[in-house]
Amino acid sequence: MGKDSSEAVELDVDGYTVRLSHPERVYFPQAGLTKLDVARYYHSVGEGIVRALRDRPCMLHRFPSGVEGEKVHQKRLPHGAPDWVETVRVHFPRYNRDADELCVTRVADVVWAVQMSTVEFHPWNSRRADVERPDEWRIDLDPMPDCGFDRVVRVAGVAREVLGELGAVGWPKTSGGRGLHVYVRIEPRWGFDDVRRAAYAFAREVERRAPRDVTTTWWRKDRDQSAVFVDYNQNARDHTLASAYSIRGVADARVSTPITWDEVLDVDPRDFTVATVPDRFARLGDLHAGIDDAVFSLDTLLEWAERDEASGGDAERAER
Repeated sequence: MGKDSSEAVELDVDGYTVRLSHPERVYFPQAGLTKLDVARYYHSVGEGIVRALRDRPCMLHRFPSGVEGEKVHQKRLPHGAPDWVETVRVHFPRYNRDADELCVTRVADVVWAVQMSTVEFHPWNSRRADVERPDEWRIDLDPMPDCGFDRVVRVAGVAREVLGELGAVGWPKTSGGRGLHVYVRIEPRWGFDDVRRAAYAFAREVERRAPRDVTTTWWRKDRDQSAVFVDYNQNARDHTLASAYSIRGVADARVSTPITWDEVLDVDPRDFTVATVPDRFARLGDLHAGIDDAVFSLDTLLEWAERDEASGGDAERAER
């Protein structure tokens, strides 16, 4: 893609000035969306995207030449950030290195990241107050290649049933791809290993109730290719999912969008794009607005994990 010659613009983002260079550079050729369109989209859903990212280490998926070009996975804050952009330091034991990652506290941080060619936002499930103790449990319903979306919907219903029995409130959203995510706010009492153990115990219970639809088999080649993989490993340290309201780097500019449980029954993820979500947000607000008020304890799930481990279902032996 050739570089455009458009002049920079300055955006007033809730009192902060964000300079956007090459605003007319096309990021989504099929959808006809520019860098400026992406920035305006994120401003329009500002309350929602900030709620999803607030105080979390955040990996950026950058597309300097648009979504048809190379994707850059950016952990460290890009150079040139204004002094009001905040960071959180995280340690990576495998490499014995630290990185200062973006830590969103305001919508201007998000729009500035767009200036740095960011399209997708992938936050950790912990916050900077204690990076090693997650406050979010993530249920990733990931369809295998031969799995239809109707099966994902059925599995979501089973997941909702189990959550209800546990006394947990699940907050569903489209993944921005072919699957669904359900987030549960949890007490930040446990480390990543225990949250992952709890997530695995939950996945196994969903599999027991829907054995024809669900797999928890770790190795992809060994899974039923028409099943839904309940990906418990998304709760491991430094694993991330696209946040609520994050655009995905796909041709139709699809958005990972909060939905109601009633909508799960007949939702079509293709309906949620940069072109449609702002109006939806203006009408409905942030459907995840109450997530911080519905905090769940993992105690029961960890009891299930101990039960399963005693009978040979050990999350610690599953590949990370």
